[in-house]
Amino acid sequence: MVPSSPEAQTMKKPPKNTNFVTGALNFVRIHFSSHPRFWLFIAFLWIQALIIFIARTPPPCFPDRTTDVSATVPARYVAPPSNDDDAASNATLPDAGPAPPYTDECPSGRIYAYDLPSMYNRDLVLTNCTDLDPWNWECGIITNHGYGRAATELRRILPEDLYKSWYHTNQYTLEILFHHRILKHKCRTLQPESATAFYIPFYAGLAVGKHLWMNDTAKRDKHCKMMLRWVKNQPYWLKSNGSDHFMTIGRITWDFRRLTDPGKSWGSSFLNMPSMNKVSRFIVEKYPGDEMDVSVPYPTGFHPKTRDSLIEWQNFVRDYKRSSLFSFVGENRNWAENDLRRILMNYCYKDAGACRAVDCAVSECPTNSSIVLKALLESEFCLQPKGDSFTRKEVFDCMVAGSVPVFFWKTDYEQYEWFLPGEPESYSVFIDHEEVRSGKTSVKQVLMGYSKEEIRMKREKVIETIPRITYGKPNAGVRTFKDAFDIALDGVLERIKEEKEWADFLR
Repeated sequence: MVPSSPEAQTMKKPPKNTNFVTGALNFVRIHFSSHPRFWLFIAFLWIQALIIFIARTPPPCFPDRTTDVSATVPARYVAPPSNDDDAASNATLPDAGPAPPYTDECPSGRIYAYDLPSMYNRDLVLTNCTDLDPWNWECGIITNHGYGRAATELRRILPEDLYKSWYHTNQYTLEILFHHRILKHKCRTLQPESATAFYIPFYAGLAVGKHLWMNDTAKRDKHCKMMLRWVKNQPYWLKSNGSDHFMTIGRITWDFRRLTDPGKSWGSSFLNMPSMNKVSRFIVEKYPGDEMDVSVPYPTGFHPKTRDSLIEWQNFVRDYKRSSLFSFVGENRNWAENDLRRILMNYCYKDAGACRAVDCAVSECPTNSSIVLKALLESEFCLQPKGDSFTRKEVFDCMVAGSVPVFFWKTDYEQYEWFLPGEPESYSVFIDHEEVRSGKTSVKQVLMGYSKEEIRMKREKVIETIPRITYGKPNAGVRTFKDAFDIALDGVLERIKEEKEWADFLR
């Protein structure tokens, strides 16, 4: 074999390094020490890519939004109301082709209202009764789209241009009020594929309220179960499992949370039914532990049609000459020995110079607005003990009249966060109920401890809040100020929109 020449030997490849791992590590060490910032940047990009890859896998807690509903039968849309006023408002709604879900006019999206069978709403309302029947809580609910008949008796205590904003509004009418307003709302759509949220116009308060005092739990749940079976068959419920659906309930949450304990049989189990877990609901008193409950103000009798009417009322209550330090409007419960309402009522009777008392067991407050309103207008403060539950409608009657509410339980501040000021001391007074019962604290002495300027500032905050706790009566659906309905609807639409955007991001 001929040996290779020196030239050939110089062209040979260098011997391979058999320790590949060691060489690679040396390579990284040399380059990392030479360019540390470059390699840190590469590592940062790699971690970001890993996070995005993991995040795009949706967790099981979010509803499945991948169901194709294009091949399913669309849900029925709401037929226009029969009266001319509502029919005219429906003429402006889109009737062909899906509308853009988000616009400058509807930044949080559009609402689609289901056309429930009438047995779940209209058929639940009594039509053959009179507003003057104090024993039938359902009477007058349907009158004037839920606003009630005009409170003409208030002309005796209010100027002519102000009493026309007042009505005999039933405290359980919230479901009808919201249904009527949504049907006329500018962001309502007849095309479900354009909707961000879906409204279920089920009058649960009326369906359950008819049977609350009967010993028949099956009847209390009957309409609730039937309605859920109906709505669960709708394609847009199937798409979201109800997480973009909402409704209104005109009674307190405790009327719909019956427990399985046989000894605790009050109410319906509607809100404990699994299908309701993701449905948002406006309700006059919420369960603090359930984020799907949104507490909204009780409806009062004040329903201004325009912003000018609202401002005129605010000026009126601001300038009203108040002759009493405080008032108490409620029912004197003589049968409840240590009931705070009884204690406060007796206290007011004994000190009529400082307190105006209205005993609703005698005065029939629901049918005589002038007695209640006059007492509240003439008082700087109004006492607000608990009702049959944590809250009471009288709180909002008090504030609409420009009087400062006095609370006796801290739980009062756990409700209506979207509507009341965030600083309780700015618009109210708190006195512990136990100290009043024991006699350690005098309500009168506490209230007399506030200076005129402090009272004026609290009352001014209350007056500023009136639009947020009022349900207006827009002319032909035209909104001229933002009221409690608008705040509630905007809030739940924004919440549903954000949830959908978050779910889409994670998908």
